[in-house]
Amino acid sequence: MNTIKISTTQNIELEYELAGLGERIVGRILDFVFIIAYGIVFLVIMGVGDFGRIINTNQWLLLIFFLPVIFYDLVCEVLFNGQSLGKRIMKIKVISIDGSQPSLGQYIIRWLFRLVDFSLTGSICALVSVAVSEKKQRVGDMVAGTTLIKTSPRTFFNQTIYAPTPEVNYTVSFPEVVNLTDADIQLIREVIVHISKTGNLYLAYPTAEKVKKLLNVQTNLEASHFLNVVIADYNYLTAKL
Repeated sequence: MNTIKISTTQNIELEYELAGLGERIVGRILDFVFIIAYGIVFLVIMGVGDFGRIINTNQWLLLIFFLPVIFYDLVCEVLFNGQSLGKRIMKIKVISIDGSQPSLGQYIIRWLFRLVDFSLTGSICALVSVAVSEKKQRVGDMVAGTTLIKTSPRTFFNQTIYAPTPEVNYTVSFPEVVNLTDADIQLIREVIVHISKTGNLYLAYPTAEKVKKLLNVQTNLEASHFLNVVIADYNYLTAKL
């Protein structure tokens, strides 16, 4: 399984699975379907009333038709946080290699290199480069410093922050957890799940220190146990709101 490490806003590194060649191909096929559907709708409109005659006498209107097709990928990725419609369905998205959201310049570069990856080489260049590159990048990704990751949850429902609340007579250890956000708790849960899968406790220590700093608390609890208590406290207190 190919993964990439992403540093969160709390400076905690998490691993995300890279999008494979199959997901990228299906996502691209789906994008083609949407573009074809757009073309069919346009042709239908042309055949209604005098619109077809207007197009024939005003060729520049054809440019209006082709602009959405030409800029489809660029506009979608910029507006939808690294996803075209096909990518969104396949639950994959574009990110920078350092884990941050790509800049407009990066989106433009990977869009321009579609000419090399797809148009001029019949998609062979993209297929080969994604298949053989370590970070599953086509040439446009390599130049732009981007790649694609899977956005589908890596945990089951009962592994999210919405875990069953503790028993009624539960005693809260850290009432300060109410100051945390759902995003903070979900991050903590991701760390705990990662530890349970890998057995690597190292990630628990910096995470626990970050949480203690956010809550302004001190405790002698072992790092991973502390994180589990924080989640339990949060679930119990928020369930009562």
